[in-house]
Amino acid sequence: MGGIRVPVIAITGGIASGKSAFTGRLARRLSAEVFDADASARELVENDPETRQRLLSGFGSQIVGDDGRVDRVRLRETVFGDATRRKLLEEILHPKIRAQWTGQARKARQKGDWFLVEIPLLFETGAESECDAVVVVACQRATQKARIVSQRGLPEEMAEKMIASQASLTSKVLKGNYMIWNDAPMARMEEQVELFAGYLGKRYG
Repeated sequence: MGGIRVPVIAITGGIASGKSAFTGRLARRLSAEVFDADASARELVENDPETRQRLLSGFGSQIVGDDGRVDRVRLRETVFGDATRRKLLEEILHPKIRAQWTGQARKARQKGDWFLVEIPLLFETGAESECDAVVVVACQRATQKARIVSQRGLPEEMAEKMIASQASLTSKVLKGNYMIWNDAPMARMEEQVELFAGYLGKRYG
């Protein structure tokens, strides 16, 4: 690599801003390893005994479904709109998620591989210090809301709570190193992926 290490790149942004779409396309273009923080959270909630116990202790049996497992929909409804409960959830999940992806990032550095971490709450959890560069995928708030309602089948009230629970996209854009604007047809994102991948190739080899 000519003495220049391949970077760990974080992709963040607001809910329904298009982070996954961008990450997937950039990963294919770079042949990069990807860590999905949302997928990690789902795995912990559904299958990690320690996490389940801490969730039950913190939120009670109201989050348990008819099958005896933690119901992510009930958990979401319990947490969103309540800053104290949301903070507790983050304290339960994020240290484990951070340990997972930083460990994988170290291995990728050793191998000289591209590593992308898709993490919605990057700035909220102070994890940007673990990355070499941060890409913020952004769009208009109205676009976020429309995507949540149409793609996830959630009511507008829940969509508003989910958006409001995160830091504003404006603040994230100001903290990031690069911005991808995803408020247009997908072809525009494809163009941005190509431009950004080309830039990374020239900068890092």
